[in-house]
Amino acid sequence: MTSKLALDAAVVARARELARRAGQPVVDLARGHTTVSVERAVLRLAGVTGADPDGIPWVNRLVDAVVDEVGLAHGVSLPVFDALAREGLAGGEVGPALTLLAQKAAAGSVGFAVPSGRAATAARSAARRATGAGLRLVDRRRAERERLVRRYGDPVRRPWIYLIVATGDIYEDIPQAQAAARAGADVIAVIRSTGQSLLDYVPEGATREGFAGTYATQENFRLMRAALDESSRELGRYVRLTNYASGLCMPEMAALAGLERLDMMLNDSMYGILFRDINPIRTFVDQRFSRQVHARAGIIINTGEDNYLTTADAVDEAHTVTVSQLLNEFFAHEAGLADWQLGLGHAFEINPDVPESFRLELAHALLARELFPEAPLKWMPPTKHMTGDVFRGNLLDGFFNLAGAMTGQGILLVGMMTEAVVTPWLSDRDIALQNVRYVLGAAGGLHEDFVPAPGGFIQQRASRVLDEAVGLLSRIADDTLLNAIAEGTFGIMKRPADRGKGLSGVAAHAEGYYNPATELLERDQVAAAGRGVAA
Repeated sequence: MTSKLALDAAVVARARELARRAGQPVVDLARGHTTVSVERAVLRLAGVTGADPDGIPWVNRLVDAVVDEVGLAHGVSLPVFDALAREGLAGGEVGPALTLLAQKAAAGSVGFAVPSGRAATAARSAARRATGAGLRLVDRRRAERERLVRRYGDPVRRPWIYLIVATGDIYEDIPQAQAAARAGADVIAVIRSTGQSLLDYVPEGATREGFAGTYATQENFRLMRAALDESSRELGRYVRLTNYASGLCMPEMAALAGLERLDMMLNDSMYGILFRDINPIRTFVDQRFSRQVHARAGIIINTGEDNYLTTADAVDEAHTVTVSQLLNEFFAHEAGLADWQLGLGHAFEINPDVPESFRLELAHALLARELFPEAPLKWMPPTKHMTGDVFRGNLLDGFFNLAGAMTGQGILLVGMMTEAVVTPWLSDRDIALQNVRYVLGAAGGLHEDFVPAPGGFIQQRASRVLDEAVGLLSRIADDTLLNAIAEGTFGIMKRPADRGKGLSGVAAHAEGYYNPATELLERDQVAAAGRGVAA
């Protein structure tokens, strides 16, 4: 890609090196810790399903029972598969056997211990086989997606049009999602019910009672994916599905998304840390595992840098978005994600009353495009400065759509003129989609022709933001990312590493810790890298 911003290649290289230096201690921390959600995700891959009469998943019951008896530091796989053998349940189908073991554990009729010697070897082998079967199912789901994309094709133009559907009722979401696809949406995002990110369990079954969103469950994933497959056949283009791998159950959501062939997942630790007060260590550990699963499943992640600009000023703090994008790139690559899977986030959130606001937006958007030329950047619409004036809001959304077309964004979230007024009606979505279709159709390949003036306003602004990002990354690398988060560097939210929700569910690895999913994911990631292919 020919540079339109005349960025200094040495400055860009330094920014990436500083991001690596700032991010590596967090990776090292994640490599040496586990969480209850990581362990539950492993057992979900091994086949544990269902919930007790109170709606608490059996996988939670099983992990809680193990933790109560032997702690978390060794992982749960060895104690669980050792108990499976001792209880005489190892001979049949693994998933139902593990679920039965969970039921026995909840009733207090089975004990757990960390095995040693031959018992440990046998448990390790059994855990590896069971988890490997789950990962092979994820592989089959990825192959299904690839076949369907070849059969039906991708949208003929970029950016992909990304539309949110969320009524609270999965059976209402489905017809709305299919109607949105017919109206031009390429990606359907089902946002989660308010507060689900703070639940330390994943609800079971199809749900009809969400609040400002629909609960993310495996069954809801399955139902919506099947409905959008029908739409793909009808429309002759593959319609993608997005949900959330964030909050306290990030690893489990990632595993369920892989098993049910979701195509994109919101996956960013910083959102949960900053805006849900989830413990930073818990979230970085969960993020690494979840991204390893996303890499295996061929899922595109969407990161949450746009959220910083809802609390911080979009001009003064623009460099924090760039810093976070560079850190997210490092964390994603380390976990095995390829560039085509990096839906790095940024947003059109500058106060429209600021002089030259559109030129500033173009500078920021083009900077992201040039720093990450192979990534399908996710461009987010205005929200902070929407006033309830729907005519002004529709105009702002049109300018947002134009900025996306001019700077070659990859994924464009449809803005709603009723943002900050009501949950959108179908008619609101129809008007918003008309706006997108008109702007993208009229602009066509405008990004090919749009070249800022050499040494002009846009080039100068982009270089200044990049320089400020390098300065901040240098300070973070010399101090630590955890301290930077604690000091309110991102989104002006201060989140210390020794506080926050979910900290009690974190444990440092003991000697002999074993996680069969991590073992298999990292082994195959290394093998793929050796062959020179994406994970």
